[in-house]
Amino acid sequence: MAIAEDIAAIIRQETELRLPSFDNDTAWTLGLVLRDLALSRNHAIVIDIRRFGQPYQPLFYTALSGTTPDNARWVQRKSNVVARFHRSSYYIGRYLEQNKLTFSDRYGLPDADYAAHGGSFPLHVAGAGIVGSVTVSGLPQREDHNFVVEALCLHLGRDHDSLRLPNLP
Repeated sequence: MAIAEDIAAIIRQETELRLPSFDNDTAWTLGLVLRDLALSRNHAIVIDIRRFGQPYQPLFYTALSGTTPDNARWVQRKSNVVARFHRSSYYIGRYLEQNKLTFSDRYGLPDADYAAHGGSFPLHVAGAGIVGSVTVSGLPQREDHNFVVEALCLHLGRDHDSLRLPNLP
């Protein structure tokens, strides 16, 4: 899929995958959807759901067998992108790739704190805006992104096949 098509599809995902409400119980339920899905597929991933603010509030976190502390660091860096831009980390990465820019060149922010790689998705609540992020790390970045989208579709009762990014050849 061409970058422009990916970007259009991610914009559609971000528009359609909005929560009617969000609280700590919602985070826990969504986190369990992600965890159960990961376990059923033997994915070695870290899952993080947080509410934005200073400081951010961690609401769900798990590191499944086979992950390393590096995965936790990737979660932080990808979530920082969502917190800063209110867009999915994969959208920002694809946008930069389309425009032949690096993250640090375009935004002047340190790569040590930000990663424009797939896997972090904004938690957009109807009537409230972006309140946090759901992030995974451990799969290739496109798969990380699709995994989060799949879990949000399951949680919201949406058709994942119509929203997922196709696998690359």
